[in-house]
Amino acid sequence: MDTVLFPKRPCNGIHAPPETLNPTVTNMDALLNTILGLSDPFLASSLDLSLERLLDSTSSDPEKNQMIDAFLRFGSALQESARKSRRKRACLHNSISWPLPPDLTVKVFSALDTQSLCHAAATCSMFNKCAMDPLCYANIDLTSILPKVNNTVVCTMIQRAGKNLQSLKLGILPAPTESTATSRPMAYSINIPVVTPVFSWNDKRSRQGKESCVLTRSCLLCLSMDSGAAGSLLRSLHLYNIDRMDNSALCSALSSCPSLLDLEVVGLHVELKQTLEAVSTNCHLMERLFFESSKTGIDDSLKSPTCFALVNGCPSLTSLALRGFKVQDHKIRVFLKGFRKLKVVDFSTSYSVTGTFLRNVGSGANGHLLEVLILRDCIHLKEVEVARFLSAVLDGDCKLLKYLDISNKEGLAAEGDWYSRCYTPSSLPISRVLEERPAICLLAEFPLEGSFPEIEHVTDSEVNSDGSLHLQLSSQTSDGSSFMNSYDSSYTSDQGSGNEDGRNVNYTMFEESSDELDFLVM
Repeated sequence: MDTVLFPKRPCNGIHAPPETLNPTVTNMDALLNTILGLSDPFLASSLDLSLERLLDSTSSDPEKNQMIDAFLRFGSALQESARKSRRKRACLHNSISWPLPPDLTVKVFSALDTQSLCHAAATCSMFNKCAMDPLCYANIDLTSILPKVNNTVVCTMIQRAGKNLQSLKLGILPAPTESTATSRPMAYSINIPVVTPVFSWNDKRSRQGKESCVLTRSCLLCLSMDSGAAGSLLRSLHLYNIDRMDNSALCSALSSCPSLLDLEVVGLHVELKQTLEAVSTNCHLMERLFFESSKTGIDDSLKSPTCFALVNGCPSLTSLALRGFKVQDHKIRVFLKGFRKLKVVDFSTSYSVTGTFLRNVGSGANGHLLEVLILRDCIHLKEVEVARFLSAVLDGDCKLLKYLDISNKEGLAAEGDWYSRCYTPSSLPISRVLEERPAICLLAEFPLEGSFPEIEHVTDSEVNSDGSLHLQLSSQTSDGSSFMNSYDSSYTSDQGSGNEDGRNVNYTMFEESSDELDFLVM
């Protein structure tokens, strides 16, 4: 059989020999060369005359309109071709002149924040290729002051990262606010920085915008896909003011993050009890937990068994912040006694804290490790308990304490009377602490006397659902010792919701109203 040889087809007609070009292509090349050979002034006039002659050659108006539309399409196509050629040449120039090899470029891009990475990816095709590397998406930060992303964007970025995902930040950040004019510092010393959010979380508003830029309960679904591949190595998860997130979605995401070390949840409509149970069950390596309620003083779901489960499930916890929840003093004692590595404690705006948990904190098994204690704006924090604690600090307790915040925009509660406020706590040895313990940053800001309205009294009694729980179950701590779910004799004076004598106390939370904030696009 004779072999039939077919001519080889050129890869690109532009670079093919002239004899193999299609006549139409050859004519187009000649036309473009002729047009480019004209000088700019003559080119414009020649085009005008040519277009007019072509329009005059047609008799009907519809044909003239069609011809004008064809001219516009031709001009647009020619302009787009020129831009495409420019991009190709720019990319070639960048690849030649860019001093870094692709692997180092990827390493540089991986150090950029997410927004800067997207800007770099849009610069040229070379940068775009480097920016698509999974290492560049190890730390994803899609937070903003106005809604700008949706579930699809989040899922795309998580899929790009794959198993390289290390940290993920989502949601709407609250605008930073300045201190109120009624507050005045009684003692102020700055010696160390405090690792807490730089925003004021007290103003929580619904900031959901257009439906195309709304995060829903499915925004974390990608963490669970492919047997939890993306969430398996996730170390840090921060979620802010995602209105449509619910308990089941958050707990499902946490179940896919066994390596999580840092969890920050602010302004989500999720329950404290369920979230802590999910953390204690799935995130045994947790080191930092920051959880702030979306509605201050409403969530009282935390029970004592959940506290013990968290202590035993996350033995490596060093920083704990539960803001705005109804957490009684005896539950705080569980945390302080149970966590053997706890250094940072923050119960700001907690509704039921009276300060009785401060007794023997510094002399306890773990009190010597405490470095940061924040009790800002705890409405029922007692002056007498704070005074006792400061006296213990002067006696040598809490030797590693570096930061203490007892500021209260409503003043401290007086002994025996919840509704009498101490705006000038003269019994507090603040000056002595600053003098004898200069390494401590002590922040004590209180309002001017009478500048805050009187707290309103209500008739319905507040029921402490598990204040009388005395479980005798034992569990194992990180060092193998038995951690009993019972209280020492020195701690039995406060089993109720913030009262030492066991009586039910009626009070209501006072909330300030604030004007709508102006948010700036990031």
